[in-house]
Amino acid sequence: MEAVEDVKVEALTAASQFVKPLRMHYRQDKKDKIWDLVSLHDSVSVILFNTDRQVLVLVRQFRPAVYYNSVPEEGRQASGHVDTSKYPGCSGITLELCAGIVDKKVSLEEMAQLEALEECGYDVPLKNFEHVKTFRSGVGVSGDRQTMFYAEVTDKMKVTEGGGLEAEGELIEVVEMGLQEVKELMAKPEITAPVGLLFALTWFLQHKAPSNTTTTAT
Repeated sequence: MEAVEDVKVEALTAASQFVKPLRMHYRQDKKDKIWDLVSLHDSVSVILFNTDRQVLVLVRQFRPAVYYNSVPEEGRQASGHVDTSKYPGCSGITLELCAGIVDKKVSLEEMAQLEALEECGYDVPLKNFEHVKTFRSGVGVSGDRQTMFYAEVTDKMKVTEGGGLEAEGELIEVVEMGLQEVKELMAKPEITAPVGLLFALTWFLQHKAPSNTTTTAT
């Protein structure tokens, strides 16, 4: 996963199915303003908790945007190339919730169910998905909406190894974390993870950690 090579960054000139750069012109309090933004798909994410082994199921993956912004200005060559011997791919590896964009005409619960299967290998009944929160991500750039769910799973629901869809370029590592590991992670001053994960772990510790969990997945 960390063997990232031949990195080159260039301006986005062709149409993208995922990102649409835009410039918004508007007037606020009688002052003309502009703001550059991108239009993205909405998304879903899932806090998966395996009740058999009392572990949270998370994912690790390489995020090009995180990698690029970990490279200092002096490391970004005029040609767009990045020297990966100086700036290895590990700096772009993030810890995240199971998640995915909403690109199908199904319910949000069904999208979350599909992501849990594709990324983590769990075939989770729809009734197990509990809505946690719907919120806005990237408010300065995209403002896209993400809906977060919580779902309890058992070992018998694990039907594949997960890892994402290779045909879509996904390369995902499934990570299991016990309660103490989660607490230690949250105590660190810096982690390479999105703010959504921090909210999710805080919510889990407050509302669903084993001492507060009275139900078992079926």
